Amino acid sequence: MRFGLVGTGPWARLAHGPGLRAASGAELAGVWGRDAAKTAEFAAELKVPAYGDYAELLETVDAVAFAVPPKVQASMALEAAAVGKHLLLDKPVADSLDDARALADEAADEGIATLVFFTGRFDPIMRQFFAEVQAQEGWKGGWARMLAAMDPNAESPWRREERGALWDVGPHALSNLSALLGPIVELSAVGGAGGLVHLVVTHESGATSTASLTLSAPPSGSSFETGVWGEAGTRLMPERYTPPLEVYQVAVEELVQAAESGESHPVDVAFGVRVVELLASAEAQLRRR
Repeated sequence: MRFGLVGTGPWARLAHGPGLRAASGAELAGVWGRDAAKTAEFAAELKVPAYGDYAELLETVDAVAFAVPPKVQASMALEAAAVGKHLLLDKPVADSLDDARALADEAADEGIATLVFFTGRFDPIMRQFFAEVQAQEGWKGGWARMLAAMDPNAESPWRREERGALWDVGPHALSNLSALLGPIVELSAVGGAGGLVHLVVTHESGATSTASLTLSAPPSGSSFETGVWGEAGTRLMPERYTPPLEVYQVAVEELVQAAESGESHPVDVAFGVRVVELLASAEAQLRRR
């Protein structure tokens, strides 16, 4: 499957580009970016063509992988879906519910394969942990603490200034808690100082969980932990992770498999839309408080 990569930022260089190069059943056919010089440099590193015209890239590929802000991704992915290209999306799939639903509808109409790169859902270490928890019954609740000390000079305005922790690390928290305790029915949101967000989550299973999220923790207060508790005791998510390149490689190969089989992936654009629905609900609650 010939892939085009959209985006030239740090995450594209760390995971997307190398992961696409390493994946079996996939060929990285070219890169498109908003900055022509950065695109040319990155494409040269990957030894693939650089494209200045997105439409031209679409003509040469079977699938598109995205490493751009969610608002940009939503419009460009919609364009790719409309001409039948399979989609390897980043999280969140869009920064508005209307855009997310429009993308999912277009993908369904075209019958294309879609997958959303929620990192934990493709990390072999995390998957083993999820499977072990799912194999046991009696879980009553869980928590996700994602208190990040984001570099204020980092080149990611949509994360810090525009949407904050809820839309950046929030998708990971909701995805991981869903994998551990089952689908989420609803949530409640309360805000704190400096963009801090607390979520109380209700799952279909009857379990409840919490998530505390920020990008503005002091460096000494940065903290990440996810766990569950219940009749089997308490289990904590492992602290070690698979290198991002290898995790993205898994995602690429599973999108190829989904396209070949015609079967929906569990972490497809429909799941991505559900996460956006929950984020939008939380955001609306925060605005009312």
